Amino acid sequence: MPARALGLAAAVVALLLAPALAAAEAGFVARLDIDGVINPVTLRLVGVAIERAEAEGAQALLIQLDTPGGLERSMRGIVQRILNARIPVIVYVAPTGARAASAGVFITMAAHVAAMAPATNIGAASPVALGGGADKTMMKKIENDAAAFIRSVALERGRNADWAEKAVRQAVSITEREAVKLKVVDLIADSVPDLLAKIDGRTVKTVAGTVTLATRGARVKAIEIGFRDRFLNVITDPNVAYILMMLGMLGLFFELSNPGVILPGVVGGISLILAFFAFQSLPINYAGLLLILFGIVLFIAEIKVVSHGVLAIGGTISMALGSMMLFETPELGFRVSWWVMLPTVGMTAGVFVFALGAGVRALYGRQLLGPSGFIGLRGTVRERVAPEGQVLVQGELWRAVAAGEALEVGAEVRVVGVDGLTLRVEADAKGGSS
Repeated sequence: MPARALGLAAAVVALLLAPALAAAEAGFVARLDIDGVINPVTLRLVGVAIERAEAEGAQALLIQLDTPGGLERSMRGIVQRILNARIPVIVYVAPTGARAASAGVFITMAAHVAAMAPATNIGAASPVALGGGADKTMMKKIENDAAAFIRSVALERGRNADWAEKAVRQAVSITEREAVKLKVVDLIADSVPDLLAKIDGRTVKTVAGTVTLATRGARVKAIEIGFRDRFLNVITDPNVAYILMMLGMLGLFFELSNPGVILPGVVGGISLILAFFAFQSLPINYAGLLLILFGIVLFIAEIKVVSHGVLAIGGTISMALGSMMLFETPELGFRVSWWVMLPTVGMTAGVFVFALGAGVRALYGRQLLGPSGFIGLRGTVRERVAPEGQVLVQGELWRAVAAGEALEVGAEVRVVGVDGLTLRVEADAKGGSS
């Protein structure tokens, strides 16, 4: 009886706690970390995170942000997805020392709840012409468009629209304390649990209606990033894209120089395709790309034409200048690191110089194949040559003929001519004859 009573009590408790447990599970907060430049891969990740959080019944999506900025088109796409999300999106500029600069300002302002960790900053949202090519009038149009966009986003979220416009027009930047004081963000939080506790009970407006957050003690569930997105995020890094391009060019060069090797051509082709995919997401300066291609052409010309190193030096300079200009933008996240650029240029130039040196040595060296390669070689008579017989030259037996006196077995001979597969020999003065 006591056991049955205990079991019945446990069943009643489970039934009573089931709704609460279900509510707690349904009320979890999804989390996505963004660390780095804003690019098309980031846009895809945010879109997938919002869709998955909505589909799984998350109470909100927390985006922990640390970015120096990024592409304007990707930023606009992220802002649109946040503005049209059916669940609250919380942007948390963290960890300590993080920043929300340039494109990060727009994303933070678009959040339903914006928070910052201690010792963080936000601002400097002035647009820049990535890759160059924009005159003064065009830059003014871009600036006005960005200012109007961030002002409309700030007004929609009830934030300081005047400061937001200054961040675009004057590139101002402020600390987390100033941001709260100026109503740029909502609060400062030391950690994610502290943030969830502080926003508990806050009411926000989404496209699905008004939502009251109940986040105190809520479980945080990280959005898993798939292999595909991780891979795409890696290759869209300017340093990786640059290395892929150089590998592709070298691979195709070696395949064209040595047809049939296959492996360099396969590796080079795949590397170039991946590099071109990455270039679609990066602000390419085509003058820099052309300089790199011109440098490759000069290296090839150096192999074909004897210029005493002038073309090789010109190719190295052209490639170095092209590498510096390839991603020449004010955004640090879109530049190729010097620690990547210098070794890559040096290695590429070294490979071509090595190939040049090997070609020159082969050109002026002794020919080892063909009829002329036998002239001057020494051998030994294996079958009496009178006037025909056999001689052993470099470990091989050859039919031989000799003019004049007969050559006995064991005599040392020297090749003086080749007639098809027959060697013309004579007695070797150093070795003697009989």
